Amino acid sequence: MSPVLQPIAQRLRDHGPALLAGVDDPHDELLALVWGPRFDREHALGLWARLSRRQPNDAVPALPAILSVADRFDGLDRGAQQRLRRLIVRHRSLTGAM
Repeated sequence: MSPVLQPIAQRLRDHGPALLAGVDDPHDELLALVWGPRFDREHALGLWARLSRRQPNDAVPALPAILSVADRFDGLDRGAQQRLRRLIVRHRSLTGAM
């Protein structure tokens, strides 16, 4: 994986399972966050609010991670943003998710 995308991927690995638990399609949720030219912070904060109601102890460290990912994503050039989207789609196909 590109060193540019590694910090984003690592934070998603660390906090994604708790943040995306119980959603119908975690890949769709991730794509919704990164689909546009800027990270969808409002959507991410909605996921975080859901997590904070279910698992408050997991929510505390997740918030700074979400904000960090948002800032890093916004700092990527278009090509790197598109590569991240393709990696999410590829992960979906590798895991057999629909």
